[in-house]
Amino acid sequence: MTADPICADSPAAPTRPFFERVLLPHRSLGLRNFRLLMGILGLISLAAGAGFVAVGAWPVFGFFGLDVGLIYLAFRVSYRSARQSETIRLADDAFTVERISVRGERRNWRFQPFWLRVILEERPDESNRLLVASHGRSLVIGEFVPPATRRELAATIRDALRRWRNSLNPAAR
Repeated sequence: MTADPICADSPAAPTRPFFERVLLPHRSLGLRNFRLLMGILGLISLAAGAGFVAVGAWPVFGFFGLDVGLIYLAFRVSYRSARQSETIRLADDAFTVERISVRGERRNWRFQPFWLRVILEERPDESNRLLVASHGRSLVIGEFVPPATRRELAATIRDALRRWRNSLNPAAR
């Protein structure tokens, strides 16, 4: 990614976006279902551990609690990564990307949309990479979304840029 030279710490917020999309990582298990799953796993672990205690194998009981704790920790780490996001915005005379990392750190990139190119690099293994590029600088966007979403996003951004450019020059339509 060669986007650092075009990085800005605090660009002016556009007034009215022509196009805006917020990208968030997908989580298939919501918080309510996560709690339900952990409750069920805890009950199963408690019952199995009680069975081992009843036959005299009491040290095994602690291992049942350990596995539930490790599963809980793995899910919490996964949910922590869901805090990241990217906001892609086309407004006024700027195409901006605001990225919020897992740790909450914000980074902003600003491109002049008239010269912006949207590049979707397809790979042989069905994956892809989406970049926006202008003036020799490029930025990878949507790394945490599925390949199909990146394909749809590339088409949507291209369409928004085309409509934005046409709105500047009505005679070109």
